[in-house]
Amino acid sequence: MALLKRRFAKKHRLSCPKNSALLKTYHDLLKQKRVNKNSSLERLLCTREMRSLSGIVSVSVLTKPWPCPGRCLYCPDQKGLPKSYLQGEPAVMRAVANKFDPYLQVEARLKSLEATGHTTAKIELIIIGGTWSFLPKEYQEWFVKECFRAVNNYGSNPKSPPEADQPKAGKTSTFAKVFDPESSDRRASVGRQNLFKEQRKNENAKRRIIGITVETRPDFIDGKEVKRLRELGVTRVELGVQSLDDNVLKKNLRGHNVSETARATKLLKDACFKICYHMMPNLLDSDLKKDEKMFAELFNNPDFQPDFLKIYPCVVVKQAPLYRLWLKKRYKPYTDRRLVDLLVKVKQKIPRYCRIIRIYRDIPSPQIIAGSKISNLRQVIAQELKKQRKQCSCIRCREVRGNFSIKDKLRLFRQDYTASGGREIFLSYEDKKRQKLFALLRLRLKLWKVRPPTIFPALKNAAIIREVHTYGRAIGFNEKTAASPQHRSLGRNLIKEAEKISREQGFKKIAVISGIGARNYYRRLGYRLKNTYMVKSLAPEK
Repeated sequence: MALLKRRFAKKHRLSCPKNSALLKTYHDLLKQKRVNKNSSLERLLCTREMRSLSGIVSVSVLTKPWPCPGRCLYCPDQKGLPKSYLQGEPAVMRAVANKFDPYLQVEARLKSLEATGHTTAKIELIIIGGTWSFLPKEYQEWFVKECFRAVNNYGSNPKSPPEADQPKAGKTSTFAKVFDPESSDRRASVGRQNLFKEQRKNENAKRRIIGITVETRPDFIDGKEVKRLRELGVTRVELGVQSLDDNVLKKNLRGHNVSETARATKLLKDACFKICYHMMPNLLDSDLKKDEKMFAELFNNPDFQPDFLKIYPCVVVKQAPLYRLWLKKRYKPYTDRRLVDLLVKVKQKIPRYCRIIRIYRDIPSPQIIAGSKISNLRQVIAQELKKQRKQCSCIRCREVRGNFSIKDKLRLFRQDYTASGGREIFLSYEDKKRQKLFALLRLRLKLWKVRPPTIFPALKNAAIIREVHTYGRAIGFNEKTAASPQHRSLGRNLIKEAEKISREQGFKKIAVISGIGARNYYRRLGYRLKNTYMVKSLAPEK
């Protein structure tokens, strides 16, 4: 494609056109019905393909600056930004440009994705900004509602928020003043019904939010918080675990201990959530041996076993208290070589049911005073593994992405393991050599011998499906293409298998933690909405 563009530009004495400009012209001609839809051309012009090769597109939205309950040594605190975030990070730049307005952030991100050729039908909303659970409840409801409203309205004429949703000071949709505790204009309530209204709209919208992720601390998770997260539509929780050593946590002023991580993990898994751990090797008072042991315990100890991992090696920035300790030579980060060697060992121990989302934080290199500045750390580790003839079996390393062929022969695999007092069953469609992963399902089986949960009556003695996901190139809801495994009944077949297993184990019903935008998919399979879950009775097979 690049060669064709250069030849055309040379022949007509033009500058070489960008793919985004060609895509815009193509979409304009498509709207005018002057050309027919051409999926092959769209794929050729798509830039940064990886953004939609996991079956969805991620939209990250940053909350406004708010006081943080933590005092962590490694955490930067830059004026005008949520704690732990720094100027120059992509999501931060977008948030600042839009004055932290969630509606405008979502709108800007969708425009950017579509301008570079990505399908935005299936959206995973990722809310970042530190400890979500510490933010005012009214702000949380308004923030999520605005994200849904932005997705529901996208592509139509822009509308300002309803009059009742606006601050007294004016009609701007930026609510920094409204939620300032010192402001006299603070509203008494956002109105939960407005949130539920936008959620219902999204069930049938052109673009749908099929999952919501928030970040919080283990010590902020309890029954009330779990229930609240479900009302907001959250399906995945990222816990700032950082370490599995109480002494290391204490030394770094983390403010919680390992037992609280285990407790939070159990509460969340029993409520059907997917769980991601943020882990930080190279913390003060840790070392290579402790870190290697920590990652081994993550998956050997049934109290943990996260579904996802984000690995953020500790670095020194001027805005964090750790900087002063580094100046006094009381803290020394690993060399790049030692860090890579550690992560190469870690990657080999990751089970097939876990997905490593990230191995590096997007902190701009000039801001890092000490610590690794290898921004392509994942690629460096992959090269080292290949060199050693080793491999990582995590989900991300095996996703089919753009390598799908209709000739692929798929096999159903099953892995059982004990976790947080329950039995987890990981079902997946893969190729024979298990190098290409097409789809997966996480089933949790737990019979309550003492006292069933009272937070969600719908989950009482129910088998629960915590995730169903088909990978490959993201496509629209009613589309089907030879270039993607999506919409080939892989998810449906996995659900049938999960129902069969649950029935055989004596369960009378099964529940799914469905994203708002995926509810109609489950309705077509016989599930009905109850207590924010999609639930189905398991009648005996004939």
